[in-house]
Amino acid sequence: MELTRIAVIGTGLIGTSVALAMRERGCAVLLGDRDERSLQLAIELGAGTELTPGAPVDLAVLAVPPAAVAATLLDAQKRGLAHFYTDVASVKAMPLVQAMELGCDMTTFVAGHPLAGRERSGPAAARSDLFLGRPWALCPTPQATASAVAAVTALTKACGAEPLTVDAIEHDEAVALVSHGPHVVSAAMAARLAQASGTALGLAGQGVRDVTRIAASDPALWIGILTANAGPVADVLDAVAQDLAVAAAMLRAGTEGDEAVAEVAAGQLADLLGRGNAGRGKIPGKHGGRPSAYAVVSVLIPDRPGELARLFQATGEAGVNIEDLAIEHSPGLPVGVAELSVKPEAAETLAAELRARGWSVPG
Repeated sequence: MELTRIAVIGTGLIGTSVALAMRERGCAVLLGDRDERSLQLAIELGAGTELTPGAPVDLAVLAVPPAAVAATLLDAQKRGLAHFYTDVASVKAMPLVQAMELGCDMTTFVAGHPLAGRERSGPAAARSDLFLGRPWALCPTPQATASAVAAVTALTKACGAEPLTVDAIEHDEAVALVSHGPHVVSAAMAARLAQASGTALGLAGQGVRDVTRIAASDPALWIGILTANAGPVADVLDAVAQDLAVAAAMLRAGTEGDEAVAEVAAGQLADLLGRGNAGRGKIPGKHGGRPSAYAVVSVLIPDRPGELARLFQATGEAGVNIEDLAIEHSPGLPVGVAELSVKPEAAETLAAELRARGWSVPG
């Protein structure tokens, strides 16, 4: 199915990103939002034109918080806004139940959730390539028609995402584990930094930045998400809290001077760290494939404009593909370390080629 006209209700990060992606593909996009400033910014960014009464569009995308999906869907259907409807909320079971209770037409609605986002919010953070290669969950009810499913599937593919059909309850349990729970854990760790000493903050490295990155997201947005998926998230947090409580108890026990107790404590901690390694290793690799073991080539890089572009160019000239990239900053110093993840067989070649081009490659 080809989509030629869509409406996007809600011009936040996800809604505006959908609009930008569809505009790039020649689709006419009509935008609506209660927040006039957000709407006007999305329009100025080229995401579409303001929604006005007219003929139904092919598809309406409801980019509103989970608690607002059902009411927004009912209003849109009463106005005859579109032939088909979808949403992008990160919780699926609660909005579906509410939509049925309100009497929404479930034949034209397919619940959706693009697994993509940023720690920043609002239309200014939107990107047309936000969904490229990302999974996009679709949770059609038995009442949804094949045409409705086809329309929403066409949207996901046009945005560059990979559609994945999943039961709504299974979806909510899954995102509690891989998204919602990690956000709360990140926030809890970041909260410890609020009263941290200058010494501690001065020693902060990439590890604490990685753990706390998503804690920078909008609290108001996340309160709505977490309360809408409260049960599954609570289950994940209970399990994490139990592991942390055991780890804390073992650490305290190991300091009591009893060698036998210390040995047991070390074994318990080793078990947790080992399970952490195993769990981390199960996260899919690039393009959803099997996790890959990469070699890391570290390169000292001056903190000035154009240096990263020069490094990428040199890597390309060496004929090596960068599988992943991280930058370790050096507080107070005009230099950082770029960590290039490459296939193991290419690591020595890349290191030699970069040194030959004047780059400082430790090791």
